[in-house]
Amino acid sequence: MAESARRARGGGGAARRAARTAVSFETARYIERNIPNFEVLTEEALEIIEQNADAVLEEIGVNFPDNPEALALWREAGADVQGERVRIPRGLARKLCSTAPSTITQVARNRDRDVVIGGRNLVLAPVYGPPFVRDAAGGRRYATMADFEKFVKLGYMSKWLHHSGGTVCEPTDIPVNKRHLDMLRAHMTLSDKPFMGSVTEPSRAQDSVDMCGILFGKDFVQENTVMTSLININSPMTFDDVMMGALKVYAENNQACIISPFIVGGAMAPVSVAGTLTQVLAETLAGIAYSQLVRPGAPVIMGAFVTSIDMNSGAPTFGTPEAAHITYGAGQLARRLNLPYRSAGSFTGSKLPDAQAAYETSNSLNMGLLSGVNFMLHACGWLEGGLVSSFEKFVMDADQLGTLHHLARGVEIDENAQAMDAIREVGPGGHYLGCAHTQSNFRDAFWKSDLLDYKPFETWSDEGARDTQSLATARVEKMLADYQQPALDPAIREALDAFVATRKAAEPDSFS
Repeated sequence: MAESARRARGGGGAARRAARTAVSFETARYIERNIPNFEVLTEEALEIIEQNADAVLEEIGVNFPDNPEALALWREAGADVQGERVRIPRGLARKLCSTAPSTITQVARNRDRDVVIGGRNLVLAPVYGPPFVRDAAGGRRYATMADFEKFVKLGYMSKWLHHSGGTVCEPTDIPVNKRHLDMLRAHMTLSDKPFMGSVTEPSRAQDSVDMCGILFGKDFVQENTVMTSLININSPMTFDDVMMGALKVYAENNQACIISPFIVGGAMAPVSVAGTLTQVLAETLAGIAYSQLVRPGAPVIMGAFVTSIDMNSGAPTFGTPEAAHITYGAGQLARRLNLPYRSAGSFTGSKLPDAQAAYETSNSLNMGLLSGVNFMLHACGWLEGGLVSSFEKFVMDADQLGTLHHLARGVEIDENAQAMDAIREVGPGGHYLGCAHTQSNFRDAFWKSDLLDYKPFETWSDEGARDTQSLATARVEKMLADYQQPALDPAIREALDAFVATRKAAEPDSFS
């Protein structure tokens, strides 16, 4: 079936008709920064953190539980393996990490939407993982597959979003052991942007690779990176066998993994910025090094998901200065390793898309831009500390991602930007509204939100005095009403459907 799909992709009347009738929504190219990174750590501080991380790996070590294959690889590489504890000699992890590529091109099925992760680039991807969804009409509820598909459609139509993401919400109406198949098929068929694979079990990672073989061709997948997937480390310093099994599948098949500690400062790492950065670096060095033991040159992204904690309630807090310091510092450490960097997002602990959500999200998005992040997961839609994917906040955040694009351009200084003709034309006491320079540049001079309200009070009042959430609700409805599915060869769609049906029939449903 997959072989016939690949033949059909090369031509045929059905494919040409599908391409002619397709509606393509504008997507901005991934961000290429023309501004400096913000750096908070001195050279001395960086060296201290690096030395301390090496000491953690050598003296304390990390755990690889229930994973004899990983332990054998470490032992062969020269690590001291005692039980499940792996102590890595000073310099070994860093040496292993040196074979990882500094940039990764992730191919999309629409090649105009390929992304390059690394260097001075920033790729934006939506929220990942919440079991609940929220909208103004239905409130907070468990997510369904229908909700998942709506988020994929919104992501496809969002101009400033470069990536379709992965588990944009957890569809709880589909069995746990089978929902990854439906989620992957949705990304592959409802969008033509890049997407993420499944990591909840090694066999599901293999299903992801196999489905990509149908979509792109088996040989193409082995020679190109078509997925980026999230591998979380169980901080402090534990690499569980499920995540490492998924990492192994992806590394062996040339697919990219984000190797990322999941840290709530004060609970899973020290309360100090320097102490947390030491642990982050030690964990990512060990995880990335392991990927290179599996396959030297396997594409990886250094991740850092770090939040602080409210010491009264124990709840995670977002948009805080300490989280910013850690994000900036981890960016410096990633650049010294010459690796792509993942961090930041539209983080908030708020229960609603309100002022708290806006403040915390704005802080988090801007720190991501300035810290040199190359892949920003959770760039839109995150609510309630990551428990909820919000439809309204998704489009509110996606709109604000446009500001990151414009900030990243930096300041132009060519003859047109200097505007000396305009200054001479207007002179003292005049105004610039009608001058030639303004008339020539006004269409592109300023970034403008497609969502926020700038109307006079009277017009705003006459139109129903709508707040931002109301405007976002209307925008969600309009985007979903306007959605048209991107063209896909019918033979490929049939092959994907057959694969999903076969895999679902192969085992009984499980909701645990």
